Amino acid sequence: MDQIGMRSRIRNARRLVVKVGSALVTNNGSGLDTAALETWASQIAALRSDGKEVALVSSGAIAAGMQRLGWTRRPKAVHQLQAAAAIGQMGLAQAYQSAFLGHGLQTAQILLTHDDLADRERYLNARSTLTTLLELGVVPIINENDTVITEEIKFGDNDTLGALIANLIEAEALIILTDQNGLYTADPRKNADATLISEGLADDPSYDGMAGESASQISKGGMLTKVRAARRAARSGAHTVIASGRDANVLLRLAAGEEVGSLLHAASSPLQARKQWLADHLQVAGSVILDDGACRALIQGRSLLPVGVRSVIGDFARGEVVSCLSLAGREIARGLANYAAGECRRIAGRPSAEIESLLGYVDEAEIIHRNNMVVLDRNPPEGH
Repeated sequence: MDQIGMRSRIRNARRLVVKVGSALVTNNGSGLDTAALETWASQIAALRSDGKEVALVSSGAIAAGMQRLGWTRRPKAVHQLQAAAAIGQMGLAQAYQSAFLGHGLQTAQILLTHDDLADRERYLNARSTLTTLLELGVVPIINENDTVITEEIKFGDNDTLGALIANLIEAEALIILTDQNGLYTADPRKNADATLISEGLADDPSYDGMAGESASQISKGGMLTKVRAARRAARSGAHTVIASGRDANVLLRLAAGEEVGSLLHAASSPLQARKQWLADHLQVAGSVILDDGACRALIQGRSLLPVGVRSVIGDFARGEVVSCLSLAGREIARGLANYAAGECRRIAGRPSAEIESLLGYVDEAEIIHRNNMVVLDRNPPEGH
């Protein structure tokens, strides 16, 4: 497909997720940039008038709180980060509300942690709330709930959160606005020969090596997190654009199909909703190490049988999400375990016909059924 055809995927998208980073929201840490917020509100209002639904994922709470406290460097202590977020979130929500009210749009604040999306019922509740808000013409302003966040339940960065929201609400496009023009072949600040990648496949592994940008003292993520977010968004069929939030009318130009930033498009068909939920788990309860034959079986769409399991890691319960790893440590798939970790260890490497004699009962013939599994890596393992 030619470039114009590729860009039409963004132009034709009816539901969008827009993510803006801390450096943009706070003008590189100098305080909330209300003029920038007004600019994005004006553009999103125009998109709404054109019939598009837009959810906004915004960083900036911690950075805004840092500015109010007079801190110039992002703290590392969790309690200081939480305090900065609590202070900054108030001003951030008020600033967005004022900006959108000027265009006749209501906003809603949504604060999430990974636990909200890891639990199936809460996942569905979050989805219902967001889709209802969009149908009502409200613009959801979404952020990670940094005031209560811990290492175990954090998304890690709002690029990842943006991708998860795109998956959650089945958006057709994710637009990541940053302080760079897009993805380059190398860091343009260090390499004068670096060139902008106008478009490509979101799952192209070569992009990881190109995205060498590190996080700043204000923001958490870098270009690598944006590339990985594009890859994650592609699982639900969403195309991603990484572009400069400082470009004039960047959202409107993208919506018009203009060639702006880097378009990383999804190549595969979207996952089923339940399998998308499994894929979106950022933390898993444990892992099973598989032999090469079991890895190939999973890639071909089969269930995981005990005979293909070499070892079991962790202490997971029945029904928890478990990662399926190759002998080389690659994550091939993940799914819901039919047996607890201790039981899996007892039946690992044995035929399914022996489960009852080994455990005293038999629930399922499989450790993970294919209907409760999502394959994440379809490259066959190398022989061992």
